[in-house]
Amino acid sequence: MKLLTGVVVGTLGFALLSAPAVSAAPVSTELATTESVATATVSRSEMIQRAKSWNPHTSKRIPYNQKKTHGGYRTDCSGYVSMAAKLSKPGPNTVTLASSTYTVAINKNDMRMGDLFIDSIGDANSRHVVIFEKWANAQHTAYWAYEQRGGYGTDYRTRSYGLGGDQYKARRLKNITG
Repeated sequence: MKLLTGVVVGTLGFALLSAPAVSAAPVSTELATTESVATATVSRSEMIQRAKSWNPHTSKRIPYNQKKTHGGYRTDCSGYVSMAAKLSKPGPNTVTLASSTYTVAINKNDMRMGDLFIDSIGDANSRHVVIFEKWANAQHTAYWAYEQRGGYGTDYRTRSYGLGGDQYKARRLKNITG
C-alpha cells in the first residue's frame, strides 16, 4: 500500500511540475470550487430567465427544502440564487454567498436587475437572500424580487428587505455582466 501511495504522489508531483505555469494546487475542495466559479459569467437578463425557470408564484414552483436539490442545486434561497447565477452546484450557503468570494457590497440606490439583498446574520433558519429585479415604485420603497422562501417555495413578489434598518445588505455578484 505504501508503494502505491508513493507512486500516486510521485505521479501527481510530476504532473504538476510538467504542466504549464499554474498557481499552486488547491488545498481544499472549497478552494477549487471557488476558483472555478470566478470564470463563470451570467448576464443580468439570463439570471432573471434562470430564476423564472423554477416557476415562481405558480402551482409548478419548486418547494423549499434545505436538504433537497433540483437540477443539482439546493432548493433553499442560496441554492436558488446559485442556480440563477450559474454558480457551482449545489451552491454556496447564504453566508458564503455574502462573502467577497462571490459578491461585493454596493449602495442600495445602485441596485440593478440581478443584484442581491442578503441577510447573512443569524442561523440557517433566519438568513435569507433575494434577487432584485426592479423597483416597484418611484419612491424606491419596495422592489420586485425572486426568492425561494420557507413554507412556500419559489416566489416573485414585492419586498422591502434592505431598504430600512434591517440586516439585509445590497450585494452584486462578481460573475454578473451587463
